[in-house]
Amino acid sequence: MEEKRPLVWLSAAYPDFLASEPVFRGWRLLYYSLMPMQESSGYAIPDLNPEARVGVFDTSALASDALAALEKTLECLPLERWVAIVEADQLRNPELRRLIQRFCTDYHTRPLQPQRLGAFIGHLWGMSVLQASLPDTRSGTYQNCALVGNSPGIVRVRDLLQRFAQTDEPVHIDGENGTGKEAAAKYIHGLSARRSKPLVVVNCAALPPSLTQNELFGHEKGAFTHAMSAQKGRIEAAHGGTLLLMGIDELSTEQQSAILRFLQEGVIERLGSTHPIRIDTRLIATSTRPLDQLVEVGAFRSDVFYRLGSLHVRMPPLRDRRMDLPALVTGLLSATASGGRGLRLTDSAMVCLTEHAWPGNLRELQNRLGQALLLSEGVCIEPHDLGFPVATDNARTELSLDAFRSRADREAISVSLALARNNVSAAARLLRISRVSMYRLMEKHQLHHGKAGWNTGRE
Repeated sequence: MEEKRPLVWLSAAYPDFLASEPVFRGWRLLYYSLMPMQESSGYAIPDLNPEARVGVFDTSALASDALAALEKTLECLPLERWVAIVEADQLRNPELRRLIQRFCTDYHTRPLQPQRLGAFIGHLWGMSVLQASLPDTRSGTYQNCALVGNSPGIVRVRDLLQRFAQTDEPVHIDGENGTGKEAAAKYIHGLSARRSKPLVVVNCAALPPSLTQNELFGHEKGAFTHAMSAQKGRIEAAHGGTLLLMGIDELSTEQQSAILRFLQEGVIERLGSTHPIRIDTRLIATSTRPLDQLVEVGAFRSDVFYRLGSLHVRMPPLRDRRMDLPALVTGLLSATASGGRGLRLTDSAMVCLTEHAWPGNLRELQNRLGQALLLSEGVCIEPHDLGFPVATDNARTELSLDAFRSRADREAISVSLALARNNVSAAARLLRISRVSMYRLMEKHQLHHGKAGWNTGRE
């Protein structure tokens, strides 16, 4: 007898109708109730069957203020293929639309059509099995689109990621916003021996300081007023798999202190408990700012920094990967729901992409291409479809070496001030220039005007 496929189902009430639908007879239902454990916390995190590939969550009986808890729970679950069931009028809620866009392959509105839902879930299962049978190192998939290309920088990154995947040592990935740090972390997990176990992503910037320990370590029943049952934290949910701390540089020093014991000894204690729990997980941390420079200016704890290990990857910004643009454009267009509609970029549009500074990196590229898919009227994408003004010959002749140098100076000053938390003296030390020179450059580039609260570094 053929073994039934596991189907994860999250809803407020048990889906009794599935038992009478022939299309669902080949599935073994793994049902988890959407009952919040605590305000601003997630739902009880289930121990999923490692063979589970597809999940359904039903928001039709949920209040709008319960979506945040649902999102936190989905972040902790390793499934990448979700289907949402919603009431039609719920789609007016922008938070629900964002949640569907982030996690779901499809959504279905009530009243449900069980045959259609069952057929689509079966299709998702088949696609998941097919993808799992292919090498994980493919660079053309949506998941690994950030790693597409043959520029020296990204080739070096892929080589490091493949090497790091063979160990269990912590890895630190840094780079500007939108350079693909999360994709790099998932690439490591997908190539590692832990790939069949959960990859739990923690957005450090969204961790409320007062709830950090509860979110990360969990709690026992009765630990506080609304703790009606025990709940695992994010770290414990990653047992056997990989814990990804996104934006670890956003943690305050107090929050860094809270995770120090876990980093040192690999153990945690739930709130309300004195019993240590040993956690077997591989740690990957990402940051927008270089942690060694933050340590130098006192903005990051050195003991936490050294516990993150010596395996380090820096994601190259898109402006240093211009030769990868054609491959990235092809990959991003093909990853859209419409497959790019057979569109192609004109030569002038590609020139605009090549000459652009890309302050938003891959995220900006994806947004511009998404805009072009909506605005383009023919089979070709023009510069104006991508949001670029039509360049004139006069505008091009204004480019000069001095202009590029000035732009580089301004960017260096802005980045150093951001790293130093607007401490002018510390920023000057990062650039290895005097404080007087720093003030002169700030005056030249008008970086201090309208910026209240600069810290001069003096008592």
